[in-house]
Amino acid sequence: MKTNTLEVSQNSELIFTSQGKWLHPLFEFEAFLEQADVAVDNLTLRDKIIGKAAALLIVRLGINTVFAGVLSEPGKAALETFGITFDYDTLVPRIACMTEELLQSVNSPEEAWQLLKARSKQKRPL
Repeated sequence: MKTNTLEVSQNSELIFTSQGKWLHPLFEFEAFLEQADVAVDNLTLRDKIIGKAAALLIVRLGINTVFAGVLSEPGKAALETFGITFDYDTLVPRIACMTEELLQSVNSPEEAWQLLKARSKQKRPL
């Protein structure tokens, strides 16, 4: 049985889940938000792994409360920069992913989204 890699709750009620890999669950959630009548300011997002890329996408989505199983130091810095309330199980120096390197000098959520959206079209969801 696959476990969820991303879960989003509103007032403790689970409203979205994904078992996808990489950043695909965040793109799926973005599409969900475009269709749903949900106020993002009272959502809590739980992600299995949050690096800088995921952190910037979460900021762009307007989520204010985040929990990570594993959080990278660049991801933590991004969440702190944008005033996001967060917690995590494990803090690591970096996520072993090319995306973390790609966004090393990117600090704009919009710029990150554009780069990652283009990259997501090259990767197929698993």
